[in-house]
Amino acid sequence: MSARKAPVKKNEIIHLHIEDLTHEGNGVGKVNHYPIFISGALPTEEVVVKIVKVNKKFAYGKLLQIIKQSDQRTKPTHACGGCQLQHMSYNLELKMKYDNVKNVLKKIAHLEHVPVHSPIGMNHPWRYRNKVQMPVGSRNGRLITGFYQPRSHRIIEMTEPCDVQDELIDGIIETVRDQADALGIRAYNEETHQGTLRHIIVRIGRATKEAMVIIVTRTKKLPFADDIIQAIRRKHPHVTSIMHNINEKRTNVIFGETTKKLWGESYIYEKIKGLTYAISARSFFQVNPEQTEKLYEKTLEYANLNSRDIVIDAYCGTGSISLFLAQQAKKVYGIEIVPEAVHDAKKNAKLNDIKNTEFFVGKAEKIMPWWRMQGLNPDVIVVDPPRKGCDEKLLQAMIDMQPERIVYVSCNPSTLARDLKILETGGFETKEVQPVDMFPRTRHIETVTRLERNCNKII
Repeated sequence: MSARKAPVKKNEIIHLHIEDLTHEGNGVGKVNHYPIFISGALPTEEVVVKIVKVNKKFAYGKLLQIIKQSDQRTKPTHACGGCQLQHMSYNLELKMKYDNVKNVLKKIAHLEHVPVHSPIGMNHPWRYRNKVQMPVGSRNGRLITGFYQPRSHRIIEMTEPCDVQDELIDGIIETVRDQADALGIRAYNEETHQGTLRHIIVRIGRATKEAMVIIVTRTKKLPFADDIIQAIRRKHPHVTSIMHNINEKRTNVIFGETTKKLWGESYIYEKIKGLTYAISARSFFQVNPEQTEKLYEKTLEYANLNSRDIVIDAYCGTGSISLFLAQQAKKVYGIEIVPEAVHDAKKNAKLNDIKNTEFFVGKAEKIMPWWRMQGLNPDVIVVDPPRKGCDEKLLQAMIDMQPERIVYVSCNPSTLARDLKILETGGFETKEVQPVDMFPRTRHIETVTRLERNCNKII
């Protein structure tokens, strides 16, 4: 039997009815059951599309015209690649994210019976970001800053304030860029590996209103550093820290290994639910403080701790979740592979006078089996891994330790579902999943999942 031929051709212009959304927010229309994905199209819309790419199982189309518009369509405020969902209502966005979590749990983990709660969203899903990383480029002989166009490294220049970042950030990047431009500092060029200025990063403490500026260069020295420092201090008195990061490598990774203080403090501070956190230039901290509080509250609820419980917090970062847990547990052990993060975690514990935590540098999948051999038996394990999910050896170590409960915080529903399938096979039962919208106007969704040891399963 010959392979099925696609019912459309590249560059063909067709009319489509949009039936659904992908997890990335692309509209889905079909021709003879053959799916076509269209960026910017919404369910119920009738559209005119130009076919731009054809595969055996699906095609991609470019939206040319909307004949019938959805009542869920909104007008985007800017056109960069950072906020992919500006064209849809926030209610539709939350539904899309809910459907994504439900679908991957069903397809990957076969957990369609597990309750997935409605996402915890924001009353005002704008101006929430406390950290912005802007690449620097050059256009018509001048420096520009902005965000990358989707699936490219072409910078879309930001000529107006970004609607998802904290208002205090707006002018700081402009000041650094314009001062550098006036001083003749050149932007880094990825193709030639020449130029100086790579990125301008600003972090804000939402509660403290303190700001940190991090200037990333290819060169070991920042030219005219004193002039740039004075310009920042003169225009932005809330800036309390100015740092210089050096990235000499030919890479699109933002940070290099070396960070130096140019002026002020090495940390800014943030407060979440009564706890104070010191945030350094490269330490991980959630970008949405309002939703972080809700995320941590749900994590604490699912952990269901008492004063006798021993907790392991794998991928603990700077100890932000660990300190929440420590307020109700007997002891919390944190593991993190980044030494600087562990240093910050210890600093944060001391800052909050929390004495029932210990933090260790290393891979959780190596440290946890050794702890088990030493007789450490946690009641609860909390994991908050990167997008790639948990290492298989870590999952096995969690299974071997047999805690009463596991709380899995995830920023990627697909890798969450993959890992839940392994934990279920290992004797744990997934009880419920709570999505938390940490990144409104983007396709990303965070989840908190509660698992319990199932004594009836044979391991």
